[in-house]
Amino acid sequence: MTAVSILDARAEINELDKQNALGSIEMLGSQIQQVWKEVQNISFPDSYTAIKNVVVAGMGGSVLGTHVIQTLFKEQLKIPVFIVPDYELPSFVNSETLVIASSYSGTTEETLAAVKDAQKKGARIAGITSGGKLAELLRESKYPSLIFDPVFNPSNSPRMALGYSIFGQIALFSKLGLLQFTESDYQNVLNTIAQMHLKMSASVPQDQNPAKLLAFELVGRLPIIITAEHLEGMAHVFANQLNENAKTFSEYRVVPELNHHLMEGLQFPETNAANLLFVTVPSKLYSKPNQNRMALTEQVIEKNKLEYREVPVDGETKIEQAFAFLVFGAYTSFYLSMLNNQNPIPNPWVDWFKNELKK
Repeated sequence: MTAVSILDARAEINELDKQNALGSIEMLGSQIQQVWKEVQNISFPDSYTAIKNVVVAGMGGSVLGTHVIQTLFKEQLKIPVFIVPDYELPSFVNSETLVIASSYSGTTEETLAAVKDAQKKGARIAGITSGGKLAELLRESKYPSLIFDPVFNPSNSPRMALGYSIFGQIALFSKLGLLQFTESDYQNVLNTIAQMHLKMSASVPQDQNPAKLLAFELVGRLPIIITAEHLEGMAHVFANQLNENAKTFSEYRVVPELNHHLMEGLQFPETNAANLLFVTVPSKLYSKPNQNRMALTEQVIEKNKLEYREVPVDGETKIEQAFAFLVFGAYTSFYLSMLNNQNPIPNPWVDWFKNELKK
């Protein structure tokens, strides 16, 4: 009898996935529905519409939404949007700056310090969090904020709350008028996520599941994600999740910038062929030059006797493709964690580091 892969054995998955990370992935659509509804009840003072730049203060998973916004909506953004993953804000921050404090837990010390700095600089302030000291500060100061109860994140891990963190920021930016995200866009995102669940979920057998198949190929390999344009932010999300969920070193690179240097670094070390697996993300919605560059980049990889695998991103719009890629990445990183025999939720080195800092 042929042994059943752990990826097709829900009981084995549940034994390793003790905090139910898979449940959080499966509830991505519910997270999005919750924040979309709650954001509609937020109102911003008129002064918030006169801002000249936006700074999002946050760390790690709490600013993944900003990375996505910067690339997915770059054609819509009329003012600069910056990310500050630190204690202090840039000197340009003033009364014409909107500072959005983003911390899933509401206890991130760098973000709390950045809010204090924003107050000193006279900035407009908003926030997104599930609670903690940040929620207290936002409520006390009556700053417009999305303070959500993460009822659809059973793992209680910030990085598994992508609907709250990523879509929550998109919804906030839309409510502020910084980008356009319509009810139709919202419905299309939900439909895209539902379709991807049908293709990638744990109930779909391994031989018919692209996320499971890629996860198998990534075992013992170093994934390098190659993308462009509107999908760059989601590539950042995918690489982060491979790091944290699958405990796997990974990185992402972007066309056309990588064509000016990275290709010359493929020859050495000679172990590249055994260690590297490039994950390319073509799209019919890239500009023609970048579609051509992506195809030629794949040829360069092959000519260096290295391997690549293409990620299928379905969708007729950039938004649909981005969320299709998000779901694909979430499932792939989860399945790789199973194959690496890792509970995806604990982050022992991050925890150790934070404990050392407190000493």
